[in-house]
Amino acid sequence: MRSRVSRRRFLRASGSLAAGLSVIPEGLAFGAVANEKVNIALVGCGGRGNWFVGAIPQIGERLVAMCDVNRQRAAESFRKLPDVPKFHDYRKMLAEKDKQIDAVIVAAPDHIHAPCGVMAMRMGKHLYCEKPLTNTINEARVMRRTAKETGVATQMGNQGTATAAFREQVEIIQSGDLGEIREVYVWNTNAGSGTVPLPQGSMPVPETLQWDLWLGPRASRPYHSRWMQWHGWREFGTQQLGNWAIHTANMQFMGLKLNSLWYADAAAGSSPTIRIRAEVSETDRESFPKWEIIHYEFPARGSMPPVTVHWHAGMQGPGFRETLEPLLGRRLVAGGPGPWLDFAGCLVVGTRGKIHSTGHNSTYTLLPKEKLADYKLPAPTLPRHGSHEREWLQACRGGPAAMSNFDYGAVLTEFVLLGNVATQFDRSIEYDPIAMKCLGDDEADAALRRDHREGWTLRGAAQE
Repeated sequence: MRSRVSRRRFLRASGSLAAGLSVIPEGLAFGAVANEKVNIALVGCGGRGNWFVGAIPQIGERLVAMCDVNRQRAAESFRKLPDVPKFHDYRKMLAEKDKQIDAVIVAAPDHIHAPCGVMAMRMGKHLYCEKPLTNTINEARVMRRTAKETGVATQMGNQGTATAAFREQVEIIQSGDLGEIREVYVWNTNAGSGTVPLPQGSMPVPETLQWDLWLGPRASRPYHSRWMQWHGWREFGTQQLGNWAIHTANMQFMGLKLNSLWYADAAAGSSPTIRIRAEVSETDRESFPKWEIIHYEFPARGSMPPVTVHWHAGMQGPGFRETLEPLLGRRLVAGGPGPWLDFAGCLVVGTRGKIHSTGHNSTYTLLPKEKLADYKLPAPTLPRHGSHEREWLQACRGGPAAMSNFDYGAVLTEFVLLGNVATQFDRSIEYDPIAMKCLGDDEADAALRRDHREGWTLRGAAQE
């Protein structure tokens, strides 16, 4: 039995999000779960999915179905919950277990997120989807639109968003205490493989792998083990922009209200324009550069001035240390024993101070330290929670919308994936975030989308 939230209340709440406000609306979810435990289906049980196999029962909820196309990779997860029904095809799982499933977690490769997520939402399932939300910008737009149309509770898995440190940083930026902010630097010491030849020929499909199901929406082809290194191929993965910038650039994106540009009222005047320019080791339409420097130029947002976000990936790229280290006031630590070193970071540069934030934005330092040692935090404006998954589960029960719900998470995904579009071309791209269009550039505009083969389309959603 599920309680219902009125559509009027939902639209009023979602409207406050669209306005770019900091307030988290209450009672967003339709079909709020009223039973004792939320019954969850998991898609993708190896790797990151294995973590959910332990975490969901530990926080008091129930996994009622599990799906993975690779029995070998999912073996550990399957052993942990031997009595939970197992599937290879999420479409079959959702159809057969429809009435037993309240919510779905998607932890499969990037190219599976959108077709699976849209189908689940259209069936009325609350949805938690790992980052990045999608493989393409168009898919992110469809996921955001479908979430609004169905009213289910959603959350993208950029877990640092739930930490008190993340929310403090957003409040510091929005307080104006750092002064005028016109430059942001985001980095990762790793990048892509550069141009590599496409896999040729075929190999025997492992007995434990459902190859056609693994391909999902992408074009059919013979099996080759190199395709399974999916992070490095554009049609399956998103490289470090999707793997890490979605975490590391998150705080500044929210703090500087860059997401508000996607919600602007185009009818009130001209649409905002974002300019993206990439410097790369090489240009390749199939794989990712060995190093990349991407400049995102954003216009003013209300009282906030124009700002440029600089993304550096690949430590061998020109000016990596020379640009970042003087701003940090110290040398970057490229390796070592600890997990929170300088392999990923964000530096927000204001006229009165800076924030240096770590990879997940879950710890930070105010700079210069000697000047801001006695800094007093502004009064909190954002709720504190601490658990990304519990925040979503509360939304599933009819509570406040999770902070990285798809109305925000999809926009953050569009932002980072614009960099992957820009690295395919040797020119600047001008992007209209309202129309989802690269202005005057049909080739770049086409790169916002990928075809979905029959049987794997974005079911029930209008593709742009």
